[in-house]
Amino acid sequence: MDQQRQQALAEGAIRIMDKAERKIWVTFRKEGIHKYPAAATDPALATGDEYDVSFLANEHRHIFHFRVWIDVFHNDRDIEFIQFKRWLENLYKDGILSLDYKSCEMIADDLYVNIAARYAKRAVWIEVSEDGENGCLIKYELSRPSQVVVI
Repeated sequence: MDQQRQQALAEGAIRIMDKAERKIWVTFRKEGIHKYPAAATDPALATGDEYDVSFLANEHRHIFHFRVWIDVFHNDRDIEFIQFKRWLENLYKDGILSLDYKSCEMIADDLYVNIAARYAKRAVWIEVSEDGENGCLIKYELSRPSQVVVI
């Protein structure tokens, strides 16, 4: 490969790196008591067969697993992830947030409101799962590119 082509490729790579989306992520866990009252009466949930999940209407324990991504704007990390993780954990420890009887999606939304108040104008992705097994991922984006659906 000639030197001019190599230089053009290197310059292209630098432009891409300069515009790259950067996020850090942290994980933590929190024990919580959870229930889904509608599971006892909703015919789609209380099916009486192998798909019956009416037991979810009773209080039950989970270890909620969190993974939180947040925008950072340079490689020296304008948010230190250890500090970010400790702050998130303390939201629950200090009683600012609680798990109560919320769904994973509700827990993610509550957490996002607190993150957005402290770290404005940043995209945040939040994953919450029950026991690391089933959960949700919600992407709180600042803008959404137009979507095209081809059938």
